[in-house]
Amino acid sequence: MTLPMSHEDNFKLLSGSANVALSKAIADQLNVPLCHAEVRRFSDGEIFVEIQESVRGADTFIIQSTCHPVNDSLMELLIMADSLKRSSAASITAVIPYYGYGRQDRKVQPRVPITAKLVADLLTAAGITRVISMDLHASQIQGFFNIPFDHLFAKPVLTHYLKQNYDADKLIIVSPDAGGVERARAFAKRLDVPLAIIDKRRVKANEVGGMNLIGEVRERHAIIVDDMIDTAGTLIQATKVLLDNGAEQVSAVCSHGVFSGTAYERIRDSQLKEVICTDTIPLSPALAKLTKVKCLSVAPILAEAMRRVQTRQSVSSLFD
Repeated sequence: MTLPMSHEDNFKLLSGSANVALSKAIADQLNVPLCHAEVRRFSDGEIFVEIQESVRGADTFIIQSTCHPVNDSLMELLIMADSLKRSSAASITAVIPYYGYGRQDRKVQPRVPITAKLVADLLTAAGITRVISMDLHASQIQGFFNIPFDHLFAKPVLTHYLKQNYDADKLIIVSPDAGGVERARAFAKRLDVPLAIIDKRRVKANEVGGMNLIGEVRERHAIIVDDMIDTAGTLIQATKVLLDNGAEQVSAVCSHGVFSGTAYERIRDSQLKEVICTDTIPLSPALAKLTKVKCLSVAPILAEAMRRVQTRQSVSSLFD
């Protein structure tokens, strides 16, 4: 997947501290080196960035998920973009595998922010000229930007793993809530398996009130599909509902393994057979050692999208 020589000289790839391993994997896929840059902190916590090679007139790509620590990761991305803008880079593309604050995409009650839009404004003000992201919590976040936005999907990587490792005749895809039905349906269609839905009543953020199952899961291996797993509270409750309704086994698939709070303990102690995620967010050392957790790399998809952006080719055709 090497870039054509006419484009390679004008291509600069930078890594934020949140995605070092993924950035190196993408660089290997593209057969280009990571740009020399230093990111350090002053004693009071302020972030300082120094780009240690010329980027004048170059098309630059910053790989940085705005994941834990969310605010530090976001500020680091903004400061790196400002450094590139003031160094006369021709373009600045933010490759954000996981878009933090994506769940705050609308007003659900009075006097609350739409922080996903605020983040979009900050990224644009910092000088970013294009955004590449993966599996947004809500697709309408693309509309918060007045710059080009490429929305990628981890579905090809995840469904390929399921086809290779699971018996399709026994599978059923389950959406953990009504909002995820479209995503789950896409998985079910690609795998040619049935679909079930859990009607989830949420009391407040990270707290679920009750669940009801729509569909028949008896004697099947249920695969819960979601865009992210955060505290895993919903996941564990959904697993119990599915097993209570006769499912033989339950596994989970997500694009973003946020795994905050007590997620590790909940997954470790659960009846889940497997939790499959991608490397849009690096796993903690404890989770990386947990045999129930399988992490797949999306570096090939991100690298190919970046190559197509750089060579002015279609990105949407990646998913035809």
